[in-house]
Amino acid sequence: EKDEPGEEVRVTYRELLELTCRLGNTLKRQGVKRGDRVTIYMPPCPLAVASMLACARIGAVHTVVFAGFSAESLADRIQD
Repeated sequence: EKDEPGEEVRVTYRELLELTCRLGNTLKRQGVKRGDRVTIYMPPCPLAVASMLACARIGAVHTVVFAGFSAESLADRIQD
């Protein structure tokens, strides 16, 4: 669901799986592997969900950070 009432994006399980697999393959091509740490800095949306699932699928540890953090706060969260 988007910020505005009544606006939503519908994604089927198949679409989510396909997006998750594509993102997982992209992460692997970028050198991300099992045990690596990934920070996802995105607004809440289907792409963010697929990114989390892609990390889990390839075994990368992930953390999610949404907007609104200062640079120092963001750096602390990434280092943690």
